[in-house]
Amino acid sequence: MSIRDSFFLERDKAVLVVIDVQEKLCVAMDEKVLRKLTRHIGILLESAAELNIPVLVTEQYVKGLGPTLSELKGKAALAACYEKMAFSCCGSAEFVAALKSTGRTQVIVTGMESHVCVLQTVIDLRDAGLNVHIVKDAVMSRNKENWLTAIQSMTLAGAIPTSTESVVFQLLKVAGSDEFKKLSKLVR
Repeated sequence: MSIRDSFFLERDKAVLVVIDVQEKLCVAMDEKVLRKLTRHIGILLESAAELNIPVLVTEQYVKGLGPTLSELKGKAALAACYEKMAFSCCGSAEFVAALKSTGRTQVIVTGMESHVCVLQTVIDLRDAGLNVHIVKDAVMSRNKENWLTAIQSMTLAGAIPTSTESVVFQLLKVAGSDEFKKLSKLVR
């Protein structure tokens, strides 16, 4: 695989995964960081919808942690949602089957918590040979040290660290299109 193939996202190869951004888990998060996270995931969800990129959403133990934040659920209305008990999304046979059925090889990962469910998912996805892009400004943990450690671990595992804006503009490729005009407004 070339450097370009590893680092550049392609809309016909990408799938967006939103991990466990749930009501009761969000209560434990830093409010300022959570606002940024939900904004960035919202941008990615709107971009995925505009660019016909599949979206998979997971929820960890819904009975205890509640559903996905309504703000994001509304933007992911057409996305498949998978409840899980395993920390890694790949511990859910339904999630793995859905991911495989997309035929996509690039996984854009967002969600929480970075050092638990996100990290374990990224390691499993990398182990399965998938190209993983971890959106640093769209993942979070309750504290910054856990977030930093998770980002370092995922990068060492071969995930590509990126940002919301980088993802959007890589998927767009060029300026001037109607898609560009619509999506570039989201990141201003």
